[in-house]
Amino acid sequence: MKKLVCLLLLSVGFSFAQTTAKGKVKFSAKIENRNSDTLTIYGPNKFKQVIPVNKKGVFESTFEVTDGLHQFSDGSESSLMYLRGGDELTLKLDAKDFDETIVYSGKGAKESNFLAQKALSDEKFEMELEALLEKDEATFKAALEAKGKEDLAKLESAGLDEKLVSLLKPRIAQEGMMLTQYYNQKAAAKKVEGTASPSFDYENHKGGKTKLENLRGKYVYIDVWATWCGPCRAEIPHLKKVEEKYHGKNIEFVSISVDVDKDHEKWQKFVVDKELGGIQLFADKNWNSDFIKAFGINAIPRFLLIDPSGKVVKADAPRPSSNALVELLDTLVK
Repeated sequence: MKKLVCLLLLSVGFSFAQTTAKGKVKFSAKIENRNSDTLTIYGPNKFKQVIPVNKKGVFESTFEVTDGLHQFSDGSESSLMYLRGGDELTLKLDAKDFDETIVYSGKGAKESNFLAQKALSDEKFEMELEALLEKDEATFKAALEAKGKEDLAKLESAGLDEKLVSLLKPRIAQEGMMLTQYYNQKAAAKKVEGTASPSFDYENHKGGKTKLENLRGKYVYIDVWATWCGPCRAEIPHLKKVEEKYHGKNIEFVSISVDVDKDHEKWQKFVVDKELGGIQLFADKNWNSDFIKAFGINAIPRFLLIDPSGKVVKADAPRPSSNALVELLDTLVK
């Protein structure tokens, strides 16, 4: 799932205290237009269960879990689910309309269906989010407060397992805090748009160093990332497609790694193994690099767009996986 609110929810990870109760779960999934022949379930205490599709086209397995929130992924998309010992859960979905088609049945279905529906509600809020970001802070906070109250009311009236309710309540509060931080980041980013961009002078994977000034005359789309960052890696296939679409046009694609120095070789190997394109750079002081600090970057991935004269077009540009990026670049890049 690439939706912003759900990514924020998932970014909290499994850090909230979860029950230590364990038990076996019978799980099966029928996925139309599947993206992969394996389904992976992640959970508390570094839990990971890989389920291959069988000859009938069904993902089927029985395994032991620690009761609590889990996440399933087909390699391209993912979604939260709730598993506890004794559940016999069946999942059906169409990968072409991933979130919209998730339906669970069987013992334990109510909780996971609630999570799927919450994801759709969060997606709707995300669609309204960009417009809200254009409004004043008071309007944004009022909308965020209303959403939090609505989410809490739905949670408390849904008749869910008390353990899930106790897990989601702090997550709803945390989600509001993170979205407020997101608003503040967007507001700060807007202030530098139209001004001269800070510069960088970083090690180039192909040798030597590269300055921002070396790229004058072209638009520069910058991806700030790290090899350890899951959401960053998830954007790579989309970034490759965008690079291919604008190949030969007046734009350069630059990826700046904020990996720490001890992971320098890991970065070098990753670039080669994953056949990363564009200009691959390694920040001189990771998070403390002057360029990174100048843009107030404290979370990744983060994307920037600089114009041919070196001015900031977008200090928090759309992700490669967003249609908004192509829509923006189509108006600028020739």
